[in-house]
Amino acid sequence: MLRLFQSLFGGDTTAGNYPESLVREAIERAVDGTDPWIRAVSGYKKKLRPAVLRAIDHVVALVDGMPPPLELSIENYADGDPRLRRFFISADELQTFIASERNLAAFRKGPEGASPRVVAMLAMEKQERGNIGVDLSGDVVMRDVPQTTVSFEGHRLVAPSGSEAETRRLLKRRAFDHLLSLALGRIAIIKTERVNLERYRTLLQSKLNLLQRGGWGFDSADSPESMDEAKLEEMLGRIEKQLMEVGGDDRALEAYLDIVADVLSRPEEHLWSTRTTLIVDRLGIKRGEPADDAPELTLDELCNAGGQRLIVSLVTLSDTQQQGND
Repeated sequence: MLRLFQSLFGGDTTAGNYPESLVREAIERAVDGTDPWIRAVSGYKKKLRPAVLRAIDHVVALVDGMPPPLELSIENYADGDPRLRRFFISADELQTFIASERNLAAFRKGPEGASPRVVAMLAMEKQERGNIGVDLSGDVVMRDVPQTTVSFEGHRLVAPSGSEAETRRLLKRRAFDHLLSLALGRIAIIKTERVNLERYRTLLQSKLNLLQRGGWGFDSADSPESMDEAKLEEMLGRIEKQLMEVGGDDRALEAYLDIVADVLSRPEEHLWSTRTTLIVDRLGIKRGEPADDAPELTLDELCNAGGQRLIVSLVTLSDTQQQGND
């Protein structure tokens, strides 16, 4: 299980100005979060250090670059930021979300639950669907018009806390851990590939041994047709080459260390944010030009190398809002 470093990304985490304790903890977290046996590799700390520093720089810039929190309230829904009226289809939906959101409820039951203010990251999935509808051109009703409707689904609050600084710290740690999860996924693929190759090699070697002893015995019905010794030896050669490429037992841990270092040294290729503009009317229909009922919105989108894309925004809730939904 990962050790929860409470100080990770705490205090002064200005890019390039990190306490040595943070760097050490980040290196150890990188190992704990992928394969603890990497510690058996001589010099693993030295090899991971520049990659970890690069990853820290990236996640600090990523989270610190997020705009100030948006007030998540019924009042702001009715009279304030138009983004809320696009994120939630109605004030009732927003109210229900605040009352039932699991991470918020868990936070309120914890030691900081009495905080008068909660800050978190709102995360949603943006869905676009094509359909045929009606539209107005002046006073003329036009039918069978191709349209794109935009909706936001899967709302959730991430890293709720009693202050913006603490939520940003928690998000930095989550971003760092996300990079580790991507590295772990690559390690798992390599491990699975090695296991499968080794099993296949064992099977081929058994068949080759049988063939060399004079035949396939009673298993000939299950063996590949027209298989001969030369073919088996060729296949075994390819398997051995593949095993060398993925790393044998003697260098497997070094290969895993290389993967962790590679992901952390190129974090911007695995986790990044972008800003996108969106123009939708009150019915959720995408428009080409801004209008009174379809303002142009600027949204922050968080993306990863696995193809996941989330619309995100820091949000704040007051104690009054929470109590009103208990």
